[in-house]
Amino acid sequence: MTNNNKNIKIIISGGGTGGHIYPAVSIANTLKQRNPDTEILFVGAKGRMEMEKVPAAGYEIIGLPVVGLQRRFTLKNLLVPFKLFKSLNCAKKIIKDFAPDIVVGVGGYASAPTLRAAAKLGIATLIQEQNSYAGLTNKLLAKRAKKICVAYNGMENFFESEKIILTGNPVRQDLFNVKKLDDEAYEFFNLDKSKKTLLIVGGSLGARTLNNVILKEIRRINNNNIQLIWQTGKNYFTQAQHEIAYSALTNTRVFDFIYRMDLAFAAADIIVSRAGAGTISELCIVAKPCILVPSPNVTEDHQTKNAMALANENAAVKINDEDAPNDLIDTVLQLFGDEKRMSELGENISKLALPDAADNIVDEILKLIEK
Repeated sequence: MTNNNKNIKIIISGGGTGGHIYPAVSIANTLKQRNPDTEILFVGAKGRMEMEKVPAAGYEIIGLPVVGLQRRFTLKNLLVPFKLFKSLNCAKKIIKDFAPDIVVGVGGYASAPTLRAAAKLGIATLIQEQNSYAGLTNKLLAKRAKKICVAYNGMENFFESEKIILTGNPVRQDLFNVKKLDDEAYEFFNLDKSKKTLLIVGGSLGARTLNNVILKEIRRINNNNIQLIWQTGKNYFTQAQHEIAYSALTNTRVFDFIYRMDLAFAAADIIVSRAGAGTISELCIVAKPCILVPSPNVTEDHQTKNAMALANENAAVKINDEDAPNDLIDTVLQLFGDEKRMSELGENISKLALPDAADNIVDEILKLIEK
């Protein structure tokens, strides 16, 4: 579906984490593929990851001074209302100057002032809710939104059912060919094809619990003849390198950040990961057995709810963060010893994949513009 009669202008707003930014860029890329003349402007939060990642993807972005509430008491929280008020005024000016046909919110606190200002100015808004448990910002914005694109069933608990469209979360295109990349993956990571491979992913900064467990248990993993691809995040990388060098572990490949996640997923027999919404959507496409350790430090405990949505379908194993030091490696070793369970988990998680998410969302955007 395209709209060739006029030059379409769209604002996409949100960010804060990769889980918000990558889907937003996927939506923008799909809009451009449909109609190269589409004008797209991103609106994010100053000083956040989107201010770097969005221009790197080739799109213009304007930052608002908006900030989020800190969970613990801090004087910074006193500035939140003032920055929100200032951001609302900035957003109103941006919308008037750019004159978009529609404003799309992808979550994160930058989307709140932008979508609120758009609704007040009578411009259609669409929300993409990535989690299985809707965030407070999206619940408030949903009252004025025309459509809400979701990635999980059961979202009628949070939104008006007639507004909801089950689209899935957009994922990186390179993950669709993972099954064909085995040979390239083994070569890239210099791995032995005859051995089993465990992939540990803890996000760009790293997950303290996952890293501490691996540091403590790394010899046991190696002694079980399991190869390890370990993304530590930048905060834990040096410590991990020292441990590997000190213990002379030849089965371990350690990285602060893995740029070829498609190859890491291709090489992995089991994946241990946090449970952010974007990550889970990727894992469903990749269709490998997964052990999810939700981060406890996430607003409204989204990750636990995301992980439960998979565990309830027997599509992943969930281990609570506080249980991981005692249970994680035992669970990994048990799973490696149970081929039937591994294949069952891989099959069940693949059934939850929604591979056409970006196209589905763009369909809804273009329908609203045509109205």
